[in-house]
Order: sequence, then structure tokens, then C-alpha cells
Amino acid sequence: MKLTDFKFETEDFNVPDEPVEPRDAAKLMVLDRSDKSIKHEKFSDIHKYFNEGDVLIYNNTKVFPARLKGKKEKTDADIEVFLLRELMPENMLWDVLVEPARKIRIGNKLYFGEDLMAEVIDNTTSRGRTMRFLFEGTNEELYARLDEIGEMPLPPYIERDPVEEDKERYQTIFAKERGAVAAPFAAMHFTPELVKKLEDKGVELLPITLHIGWGTFRPVEVEDLTKHRMDSENYYISDETSAKINEALKSKKNKVVGCGTTAVRTIETSITASGISKPGTGWTDKFIFPPYDFKITESVITNFHRPESTMLMLGAAFAGYDFLMEAYEEAQEKDYRFFAFGDAMIIV
Repeated sequence: MKLTDFKFETEDFNVPDEPVEPRDAAKLMVLDRSDKSIKHEKFSDIHKYFNEGDVLIYNNTKVFPARLKGKKEKTDADIEVFLLRELMPENMLWDVLVEPARKIRIGNKLYFGEDLMAEVIDNTTSRGRTMRFLFEGTNEELYARLDEIGEMPLPPYIERDPVEEDKERYQTIFAKERGAVAAPFAAMHFTPELVKKLEDKGVELLPITLHIGWGTFRPVEVEDLTKHRMDSENYYISDETSAKINEALKSKKNKVVGCGTTAVRTIETSITASGISKPGTGWTDKFIFPPYDFKITESVITNFHRPESTMLMLGAAFAGYDFLMEAYEEAQEKDYRFFAFGDAMIIV
């Protein structure tokens, strides 16, 4: 398939800039691949599509306030730094993006209040820099300070400034392992009440960790999808999660459900030559697009994604391209909410 196969207009789409409350009040579209049928539910009813013994894999990454506003030394000019990833915690070394890039050079010192300063030590890309925080305290104390002064990195298509409430709103109830600069959207619809419904039904909810990078919003720029390269992201799968996945696969009657494209990419990365999930940590740049033979995932929960995005392509690989495009047309007709704070679908 080609990039242009995933192009469509979004100017008439309903794109909210905050989530519904309660979160499980979002709409849920149910796509059944066996008969190509489409049903409409509330997300709070998703437990109806699970059976006892099924496993639901979710991403427990936590978004941190990665956007910092500050001043450049001497000139006192306004600058902005976007924290991409921590490189060396013991040295407080970070991979960042800077604005205005042309004025921030190696050796510059950047100030983010009276008690927090950083030094630029290398260039990486046109806007990229390696930066070291000059902070007298522990790494945990540094994170606490970043939590105070940083802004949440809302998706670039959200047309408003971040506010303090976004530190809770742009997060899932599963958020535990700090390190992401984007939320796992599909998991944002879950509430404690819905989790209890699933657990009472005998569903196993199991975490993986994949720290989502800013590359998730980077557009695909090549028409030939085989030439696109994803940014590498760090992941972790525990022994327990891997073992429970393998039990479900062996049972033949229980299914493995991936909650969100990051969970799907992670468990599909973990597959061994013998067809089972392997625990551990590593980096993945796995790009899933049609056609793709899913080895572990048997059902997918996902949001309605942007055109030409890798998340949309993964959905098409699982549902089938024509079926998914039909679903998107119906979602627009029925005023579904799209993108990060939008509604969801489950593909069974």
C-alpha cells in the first residue's frame, strides 16, 4: 500500500481538545471482522466483548511535563525546550528540541527559574540538542521540579495552550512508569469502575511499558511505506505479562487484546521464532502496516487516528483497509470524536 491510500480530509471532523467525563462515557464502535458488521456502543459496555480468561494488554507509561519555557543567558531572550528522552540519569543528560533553534548553540546556558539551569553540550538535528541540567539535587528532585514548572506536551493539533489540569487529563488511570511525551490514547477511556467490571468477569489486565516519543506525531513522508522508519522507543514486558499472554495463546479459547497501538507494537515485537511472547526490555522501531500477519494480537482497541499516521496504518492492517475506511466514514456521519481525546473502536 501507498501513503496516499491513507489520505483523507479532516476539516469537518469533531476533534475535541479535552476528554469526556467520565472517561468511559466515550462512544465505542465495534468492528466485527468475521461478518464486516459495525455496531455502536458506549465504551463503558466494552466488557461485553470479553470472556473469562481473556487478557487485556495495556501500556502503563506515564506522560511527564516535557515542555519547558525559559530564558537564554546574557540576552534574556525567551526560549522553549522540549524534553524528548533522558539519556544519562546520573549526569542529568537529555535529548531535547529547542526553539528558536538558530539562536541556541553549544555552550549556551538556559535558565528555567532561579534554581534550575541547563547547558547545551551538543547538536543532534536542526532543532535537536543534547542538554545537561546543572541542578544541585537528586534526579528525583529534578523530576519533582520539572513536574512543577513543565507543561504537558499536548498533541500538535490541539489548538490551545496546556493548563495545569492537563497533568491529570492527558494521562491514563494505568500511568505508572514515567517516560512518555504522548499518552497511549486508547487506554484513556478506562475508569476504575470499568476495570472492576472486567476483573469481575475474569479478564486479566496486564501491563507492558513503552515510552512513547514525539516521533508518534511525525508524519510519514515517503509514498512507499516500506521505506518509512519509525523512531525507536524503549519497552519492557514482565515475566508475568509474557507468561499470561502465552497461556492465552495456548488455550485457543482465550484471546489476547491489545489496548492501543503501542501495546500492539510491543507485544508483536516480543514474538520469538517459536511463536511465543518473550519477556524483557529493549528498543522497538516496529512499523505495522498492511499487509501484516499478527502473531499474538487477536483483538485491538484503538482511537480514530489522523490521516497518513502510523497508528491509522496499524488499524488498517488489523481490520482490513476497506473495512476500516468504511468505519471512519460512518464515524464521521455519526459525529464520533476523533484523535487523542476522541472516541474509540474495538476490532474483534
